[in-house]
This record gives sequence, structure tokens and C-alpha cells, in this order.
Amino acid sequence: MPRFQSLLLIVTLCLGLGPAVAQDRPEVVAFGDSLSAGYGVGPGESFPEQLQAALEKAGTPATVVNAGVSGDTTSGGLARLDWSVPQTADVVIVELGANDALRGVSPAVTRANLDQILQRLTSRPRTQVILAGMIAPPNMGLEYGRVFDPIYRELADKYDVPLYPFFLDGVAAVANLNQADKMHPNKAGVAVIVERILPKVQAAIQRVGAEG
Repeated sequence: MPRFQSLLLIVTLCLGLGPAVAQDRPEVVAFGDSLSAGYGVGPGESFPEQLQAALEKAGTPATVVNAGVSGDTTSGGLARLDWSVPQTADVVIVELGANDALRGVSPAVTRANLDQILQRLTSRPRTQVILAGMIAPPNMGLEYGRVFDPIYRELADKYDVPLYPFFLDGVAAVANLNQADKMHPNKAGVAVIVERILPKVQAAIQRVGAEG
């Protein structure tokens, strides 16, 4: 490489001009548990990967980052929030709470954790947040569900963020859309989730563009 080109490359990197082109693509972070992390599915089949492909196809290209951790609860999510979701994130999809319900965590704890997560994310001036809701499994009993299920709507209203009411909408309890454990979506199930949540993600990306 000629000396002039080498110097130009060094100056470009030092000034931060190199990554600027990549940053033109909005950064969407899927912050959740195994449902968004891609548990049990193959390469290219996870929620973040299928969502990125769907955004490309729909003419709303974005980089979708997988910040899902299998087995995570809202407590785990809150503890890792700052290092899992970079300040550069334009859109964050918060998908947590399924493991809280499966383990019978007090809904008061789930609410408090999600409240703090939303408070911290919405305080970031450049970040749009989408809250993905969850429904308590029937085996937890009617009383548990009565207290747990409204958490998402009430927090979405409190922080004025879009709510996708049930992350597994159209997929839960549908045999051919789930893996053998009947809990995690397979490739086709993930595709259904992506198709249904896509308009909310596109709208969030458009808000990022509108707000500069």
C-alpha cells in the first residue's frame, strides 16, 4: 500500500470516519432470554437473525444484535443491562419475564425489575424501546396470572413505549411451531413471531430517523 494511502487509512480510523458508514444502519438489540437468544434452532434461524433478514426484505435495513441469554430472568436482565445493551442502540426489544413465571418468581419482583430496565433505557436520549409481553403459564394458577399478566401493559403505559402484548402470540401451544419441549419456537415459530412484531420494529426505526 502506498505511504499516502497508509496515512489516509490511519487518519480515517483515528477520526472515527471508518465505522461511520456502518453506523448508518440502525442498531436493533434483542434483549431477552432463550426465546430471543435462539435456543434450539440452527444458524440463521434465531429471532435476531430472522428479524434482520425480514427488515432487509421489507426495505428497512438494520443490524439486529442478539443480546439474549437462555434461562435469564428479569433479575438477570437488569444485572447485565449496561454491558448487554450498548449506548449506541437505536431500538431495544425487551423480551423478559417468561422464566420468572416458570419459576414462580413474585410478580412484584418481576414488575420492579422491568420497571428499572425501562426507566434506564427510556432515559437514553437516542433509544427507542419496544416491550414484549408475556403471559403466565396456566399451571401457575389464576391468581398468579391475574397479578403477573397486566405488568407489561401497565409499564408500557407508564413509560409510553410500544407494547407487543405477547411475544409468543400465534405460536404458543401450536405443535408444529414449537420444538419438542413445547416451550421454545422452532424455525417456523420464530418466523411467525418476526412477521407479527415486524411492523412495530419498523415503526421504531422510523421514529429514530425522524428524531435524527
